[in-house]
Amino acid sequence: MIFTVVFCTILVACEKSYEPEVRDWNTYQGIYPSKDEAAQDTYYKPYAGYVGDVMPFYDPVNKDFKVFYLQDFRPNPEGTYHPIWAVTTQDGASYQSLGECVPCGSLDEQDAALGTGSAIYCEADNKYYLYYTGERYAPRMKDGDNMQAVLRASSSDGIKWVKDPSFVLRGNDYGYDSRDFRDPLLRQDADGYHMYIATRKGGKGTIAEFVSKDCRKWTCAGDFMSMMWDRFYECPDIFQMGDWWYLVYSDQSGFMRRVQYFKGKTLADLKTCTAGDAGIWPDDHEGFLDSRGMYAGKTASDGLNRYLWGWVPTRKGNNTLNVGDDTEEPEWGGNLVCHRLYQHADGSLTLAPIEAIAARYTQAQEASDRLLYHNHIQMTVTTEKADDDFGISLVCSEDTAFTIRVHAESPIRRKINFETEGKMTGCQFVGWIDGYMFNAPTDNIYHVDMFTDNSVVTLYLSDSQGEPIANYTNRIYGIAHNQWRVNTYNNNVKITDIQVTTY
Repeated sequence: MIFTVVFCTILVACEKSYEPEVRDWNTYQGIYPSKDEAAQDTYYKPYAGYVGDVMPFYDPVNKDFKVFYLQDFRPNPEGTYHPIWAVTTQDGASYQSLGECVPCGSLDEQDAALGTGSAIYCEADNKYYLYYTGERYAPRMKDGDNMQAVLRASSSDGIKWVKDPSFVLRGNDYGYDSRDFRDPLLRQDADGYHMYIATRKGGKGTIAEFVSKDCRKWTCAGDFMSMMWDRFYECPDIFQMGDWWYLVYSDQSGFMRRVQYFKGKTLADLKTCTAGDAGIWPDDHEGFLDSRGMYAGKTASDGLNRYLWGWVPTRKGNNTLNVGDDTEEPEWGGNLVCHRLYQHADGSLTLAPIEAIAARYTQAQEASDRLLYHNHIQMTVTTEKADDDFGISLVCSEDTAFTIRVHAESPIRRKINFETEGKMTGCQFVGWIDGYMFNAPTDNIYHVDMFTDNSVVTLYLSDSQGEPIANYTNRIYGIAHNQWRVNTYNNNVKITDIQVTTY
């Protein structure tokens, strides 16, 4: 295999917050040990701690998105952890922190630790309600206690919240599991309000449904939808988009651990996708929406766009290659990442770039410069054959690099892989962090959009008509102030229209 570097950076660009050491950057080929900024905004991370499971909600009164999330302090207090914090955003591109909204309870209470949930605005009483998971501290549990239960808080402005100690939903009161009864999702329609809860019944995963007329008093409506095989769907999100209904969920299985979806023309059709372990997939790659580089994804819509938020896990020791495997997960929590949900004509979904994020990157850079903390790389790639590979390498030296590679899996099927490349390693596939299968564009022309904010990387591929065809999220440490390059692996690939911008 011939490895052809068609573009390689060798210079350094200046940044206001960065004082490079004095050296000859034209000849230096080593790795500069850059570190992430403490607080990050495009792919949000608070100054202290990290973002856990998200609860995005479009506020119809204030006309903004409020993204509630589980605040992950490291270390967390024993037994009482993951209070609910929030940020606001207009467009998924920049955020303002609202701080803590719902604190944890004591070690003896049902809400010693908090889990994800869902917010909704009720016009009947002009109040906001946030339903969330309360988890007991196991060493203090007594006979009859439920490990998990659904709790509630309310607010008059969507910012200041008060817990409702009189409200609790327990799974075993309705024939469901007393340990897994969590992640409530709220939805409103003409009939009233619906709450969907991830739980188990007789040991099998299921989504339970509760209904209400006033968003306060709830009645159990039984099983809404089963989970296939021995899987457990965390963070279920049920919504209608155009003519289709969707379930977006995160598969808890260690070997899977991805955000996926099902689709149906009606809610009844949606339910049949998993009934009897049917496995009626929504597309030709099992409904995968990303790699294992993003998890706990949930959506919200302002009526024009529907966005999906999730978190990008950090890695032990800030080691890019600590991606986990089928027995060990990456670290829990990280940065908040947002994608736009793109609906194709057949109802299938692809994650696409957000225009407001692209609009942040306004400062043009020389393509031959080293990358900074925030980078938007665009290019057009034309391959002679459908199975010609290309890739983008980051944190490059003469000896090694991290590469996101668009790889041919068959004459027409492609997949985005993660590899290490260089004199010391050759080309080494990194398992458990690859993307999903997709078809090569018929004219073999790709438009590439790559965004980086510190160590978070999102890659989007679209065809020559602008139709999204694939995306990929990962974490790669040390991007800032290091070299990058575009790779081809034979002479059949043409790279044009390279642009690099920052902010």
